[in-house]
Amino acid sequence: MRRTFHEELKDLKDEVVVIGRLVETSIENAVNSLVTGDLGLAAEVIIGDDEIDRRALAAEEQCMSVVARQCPVARDLRLIFSILFISVHLERMGDLALNMAKTTKKTSTGESQPELLELISEMGRQTQGIVHASLKAFVDRDLELARALPQLDEPIDQLFKKFFKELAKVSDVENFFEWASNMVLASRFLERIADHAVDIGERVSYLVTGKMEEW
Repeated sequence: MRRTFHEELKDLKDEVVVIGRLVETSIENAVNSLVTGDLGLAAEVIIGDDEIDRRALAAEEQCMSVVARQCPVARDLRLIFSILFISVHLERMGDLALNMAKTTKKTSTGESQPELLELISEMGRQTQGIVHASLKAFVDRDLELARALPQLDEPIDQLFKKFFKELAKVSDVENFFEWASNMVLASRFLERIADHAVDIGERVSYLVTGKMEEW
């Protein structure tokens, strides 16, 4: 039996949610692997990124197919373009989590600094929160939550800055330069993931209002 147009749209929306949940798990596992030096957990993230990529590509192809076959307009067209936009951002988040997991291989042995690991852990927790909020805003078409995402991003930016201040206080930085350099990259990956979540919020605003806004 041929699926109806709106059944296809629901399937696409549901698929974006599935991708989002996979990305959330990937971020959580990547941060935990980094903080604890768990190479097995890092390997799970690396392997799992293939599934995120596969699903994101399939969602993109399905969006194009629906547009070609159904010629949607108005809200339906905005939904399809929003799904396409969001799936791309989720795939990029997955890539950043992948990069963090790869960093674990470089930081799991040798010198480390507990204070900096605590900051990475807190950045990870708040980043997971903003990603979850962006997905909830999309699912519920919650304009208020979408517009609150920049405020949720601010503490993450502050933690990113604090990381460098704490790093500057370390007296024997030369003894763990490689470790610290990789942790700087990891903190940057988390900051970028949060930025992608804010971008998703902008797209949710467009989906609900029909107006493009840049925050």
